[in-house]
Amino acid sequence: MICRICKGIRLFEFLDLGFTPPADSFLRKEQLREPETHYPLKVLMCGDCGLAQLSHVVSPEVLYRHDYPYESSMTRTGQLHWGDFARSVAQRMNLGADDLVIDIGSNVGVLLQAFKDSGARTLGVEPASNIARLAEKHGIETVDEFFSADVARQLANDKGQATVITATNVFAHIDDLDSLAEAVDLLLHPRGAFIIEAPYFVNLIERLEYDTIYHEHLSYLSVKPLVRFFERFNLEVFEVEQQDIHGGSFRVHVARKGVMPRSPMIRQLLASEERSGVHTVDVLRRFATAVESNRRDLTWLLRRLKHEGKRIAGASAPAKGMTLLNYCRIGPETLDFVTEKSTLKIGRFTPGTHIPVLSDAELVGRNVDCALLLAWNFAEEIMSNLGEFREKGGRFIIPIPSPHIVGNEN
Repeated sequence: MICRICKGIRLFEFLDLGFTPPADSFLRKEQLREPETHYPLKVLMCGDCGLAQLSHVVSPEVLYRHDYPYESSMTRTGQLHWGDFARSVAQRMNLGADDLVIDIGSNVGVLLQAFKDSGARTLGVEPASNIARLAEKHGIETVDEFFSADVARQLANDKGQATVITATNVFAHIDDLDSLAEAVDLLLHPRGAFIIEAPYFVNLIERLEYDTIYHEHLSYLSVKPLVRFFERFNLEVFEVEQQDIHGGSFRVHVARKGVMPRSPMIRQLLASEERSGVHTVDVLRRFATAVESNRRDLTWLLRRLKHEGKRIAGASAPAKGMTLLNYCRIGPETLDFVTEKSTLKIGRFTPGTHIPVLSDAELVGRNVDCALLLAWNFAEEIMSNLGEFREKGGRFIIPIPSPHIVGNEN
């Protein structure tokens, strides 16, 4: 295997989470009788450029083209975040009615709606057909395709070049990054900006966020490899902003060389990454040991609660939660069910572990004592939404970075 950013061959494995099905492959009842494909979930570090990446690539056709169940608009926290994102970029880039914003992997169009509200023209590119149709229903023009050089060329001819191209929680999903850079080069206005947002690898390591690792996330990004990557295409990172969402993300602004002034934050973050050692064997081995300890601690806590006669369910069913359930081998013998707000998941079963997915109301209706909070990155909002459960004595188990219980201690 070669590194997808620098083409180096000095890669070493530092984490093995076993074999799991794709994290968003929620099953219908009739599919429980069918074979379920599991893929290796191992993470490698490139010793040359510092990119963490999966050892195995699952076809994007498998991951996104068949009944994809993820909607980016399900939390109020997320909606506020995307609104702030659009306003910040619109101000920085001085966007007007003639400027075009294109979002790669635009999902249901929450970010583009915020750009639309700021007065810019918008267009989404989304390969999950069912999600693209939802975006169109919301009034967001969306191209139902994987982003590629051919698609970029066609869009440039039809719509003109884009002042802003965004790829939020998408850049890390793409295997052929060279082709992505070529497509961005075709579509981006000479003075435009390409903006990436993704979980920050430093936070993943320091906060033990191993459940962020799943097959959609092919790369785990830090500043060091991105600076090196974009230099190969006459592009440069000119700004990096850290964000709180998804357990700690970063927003990376890219433009053609010399077009935008470079922020001193880039040098500061490069130095910080060097000091932290997140690209080194020793730090990554300690991380892997801590991941194993987290699994032991969480499964011990759940067994103790079951021994005490407690009824346990899962609260929320994000993709990251599926990594946690499969790696820790938590199934229906431990969780009676998991709950969700998304109608795309309710009535289905979790991939690999086959736990039924019900509505949030069932936490109260079925007299659950403890809820394992799988979307811990939205803990405050979810616990607030489930106030009735908490008021009736329900408690929450927060699994990351160390398992602990919060709630009504009485």
